[in-house]
Amino acid sequence: MLIPAVAAPTTTTAAAAISNLRYPFHLRGHQLQAVDAWISNGMRSSIIYSSGTGKTEIAFECARRAAAIYAFKKPDVEGSSPLSSHQQFNILNLVPRIVLINQNLKRLIDYGIPREKIGVYFGEQKEIDKEIIISTYQSVIYNPWLVHRSKMVVFDEVHLVSDSAKVLSKIFDIVIEDPTKALLGMTATINENESKYSTILTVLPPIKKYMLKEAVADGRLTRPVVIPIKVSLTEKEQKLYDSCSAKIKNISIRFKRYDANSMTLLLTKGGFVAGMAKAWFSNVRRRKFLLACADHKMYAVVDLIVKKHSNERVMVFSETLDSIIKLQSKLQSERVASIVIDSSISSADRQKILSGWGKEFFILLSVHTLEIGYDVPEVGVEIILATTSNMNQVIQRIGRIVRKYEGKKKALIYVVYVSDTKDDNTFEIVKKAAEMNKRAPSTIAGDTEENLRIKKAYDIVELNSYEPIILEKEERDSDHNQKLFQVRSSKERDRFYQVDTEMKTCTCPDFTFKGSRCKHIVATEIVKS
Repeated sequence: MLIPAVAAPTTTTAAAAISNLRYPFHLRGHQLQAVDAWISNGMRSSIIYSSGTGKTEIAFECARRAAAIYAFKKPDVEGSSPLSSHQQFNILNLVPRIVLINQNLKRLIDYGIPREKIGVYFGEQKEIDKEIIISTYQSVIYNPWLVHRSKMVVFDEVHLVSDSAKVLSKIFDIVIEDPTKALLGMTATINENESKYSTILTVLPPIKKYMLKEAVADGRLTRPVVIPIKVSLTEKEQKLYDSCSAKIKNISIRFKRYDANSMTLLLTKGGFVAGMAKAWFSNVRRRKFLLACADHKMYAVVDLIVKKHSNERVMVFSETLDSIIKLQSKLQSERVASIVIDSSISSADRQKILSGWGKEFFILLSVHTLEIGYDVPEVGVEIILATTSNMNQVIQRIGRIVRKYEGKKKALIYVVYVSDTKDDNTFEIVKKAAEMNKRAPSTIAGDTEENLRIKKAYDIVELNSYEPIILEKEERDSDHNQKLFQVRSSKERDRFYQVDTEMKTCTCPDFTFKGSRCKHIVATEIVKS
């Protein structure tokens, strides 16, 4: 039976399309908290949620709640409807990859939104005049009217719209023009100390976190197990690696520039200085290519697949297309079928490949195309050919396989890296990403006593969706009708606590001995509202 998120408001006009939202499940306590926190913050903020913890469902529910709020706003002209036809609650859902457009479209339809109310806008497929439009960041840059027409904009993987992404970040210049526009940012990770995220943190400040470690502890995600596979370079590769590293080091010392950003400035100088900067970048690229394509890495991956995972779906990530092609050739020599998927493959062909994964072939090779947002809950094996030091990228890759699936007890993440090289960093980053936030705070402010109490209250509300543990009763006296609630104890099934929401009292020990606003009072207030 489909379960409505919350009853839609009754208005004099046709309800917004998003008001048809119906989930075949109940949103969890932490998801409801995120929605409430977003509403309380003026419908302009971000949530930092680990991949696989229901960010998309939170976004849809935020949109449904926002549409209801807009519908009840006082009309500008007396007698006019709250939202006239040209003021319908248009929603723009921005995603970084085309594959995510189809994924979001399917979910909206599955959750009860009529297909004719949803449009997709990218490439040659441009459906306009729809209440809900799903588009990519790149498409919106050249079509700002999509933002202007929207009452709400959802930024999926919002960390990609950082200040360093000069073109993409211009979207914020457009959205802030209208202070009434609802804005929601979603990401699995963002470094709040990095200056390049200052605009995001100002326009969409984070208001709720739910990280990997907490989600695993709650049983929301499968436990990730990181398995290191250490290899070495061949003698020839080692000589080339040492040569590249020496040249990079010497140029850096000479010009006192040690990173790509500062070295880029030298390219504008011209002459000898620019030539040295070009040489620096050339050696960095050669070293990266060498590490990605190292022979012993290829042999280790092939050996791992053939001996342990030849008949189960495996996702392999690398940094370069050359290394992926080389690996495919090695697998082919062992008669192991694999498919390469990259950004050059059309959306239709990509879907065809993914539908054949696990049937026609088991090994999927990818550079970056599938590391953001793509859901593969049934897959439990991932191989990372180390060379990246980007924490965001690593977290996204881990997020692809930690989603829960029937019979799936753990997610295996193999990190194949060359020891005593730049690769060493990658293994440490993957390990840190898999173990980060050992019990993340339930709110940005941290786990204060009040925050913990609210979290427990939402857990009670969530449980009440499955079985009645909050019972409402009415008592009459000579002066007034008094509404009381009974809330079942979480420890003793036969014990019930009596809650008076008007007087804000409860018969539980927490209230009786401490006089504090207990979780039972908070839970009944949520249900009552």
